Amino acid sequence: MAKKQRKAPSNQKNSTVEDSATSLSDLMSDDMLAKLKGMKQEMKAEEEMKLEQEKEKRIQERKEREKNKSFEELLEEYGYDGTKY
Repeated sequence: MAKKQRKAPSNQKNSTVEDSATSLSDLMSDDMLAKLKGMKQEMKAEEEMKLEQEKEKRIQERKEREKNKSFEELLEEYGYDGTKY
């Protein structure tokens, strides 16, 4: 029994797509591209602001926990060597 040989599919590229547009920015109008860049900057600024707010929140929570600790807990945490100053 002879096996039939299959031909590998040809990898012909669609030349019209490659010739007409080499990048996404070539396909978009300048106005649309400017809007997208502006949105990207806004999103980045919002993300940075969100991270800063989370950092401030963690600092505030740590201060509140410290404030609410008892004298005994503070001594245990920072140590007490029993000497008088």
